[in-house]
Amino acid sequence: MYIDIKYWDAMLIHVKNNASLEACGLLAGKNNSVEKVFLITNQAQSPVRFRMDPTEQLNALEWIDSNGLELLAIFHSHPTGPETVSATDIKEAAYPVVNIIWSTNNRSWQAHGFLIEDGRATEVELQIVKGE
Repeated sequence: MYIDIKYWDAMLIHVKNNASLEACGLLAGKNNSVEKVFLITNQAQSPVRFRMDPTEQLNALEWIDSNGLELLAIFHSHPTGPETVSATDIKEAAYPVVNIIWSTNNRSWQAHGFLIEDGRATEVELQIVKGE
């Protein structure tokens, strides 16, 4: 998946601004290239769980559809770990898209992408690109 640095930075800022809680959002685009990021409120307000605000999520999905894009990824943070998908992430995966997990390692945020299928997570490459 190709993610422009401006979308990468938007996710990172959202994650940092909500560092005591899991932050979440959606990435949209086409041809495996992100064209829009949606920063969604974590309705669960939890450091170990996220539940996207349903109105914000629905509005984002409607915008994606009406603009001819596809849902490419869901992102959320694990402020206290792990650096990979959790058993809860696997159990609750509802869309066949990349799951981007943000986590801290020595106070530095990093992200990894995973495709969750048939109860298993496989890491996928995230390529950060500089837009025009």
